[in-house]
Amino acid sequence: MRPLGLILIVLGVVALLVRSFTFFTTQTEVGPLGYFAWDVTRPHTIFISPAAGIVALIVGLVLVSMSRRPTSI
Repeated sequence: MRPLGLILIVLGVVALLVRSFTFFTTQTEVGPLGYFAWDVTRPHTIFISPAAGIVALIVGLVLVSMSRRPTSI
């Protein structure tokens, strides 16, 4: 539980610091006559909600705090 909690804490902080990221894909487009082809680079932007970062941070903190509690037998 503790490693998962630490991962969620890190991901939550990263999600709060980075609002979006963009990556590019390359496609080959064929011209209207079919003789010419060229590569087209298209951007794709993914937005990260701050609420997702807050939820990940809270769940991570709960998991880390639950692993510290002593268990009674």
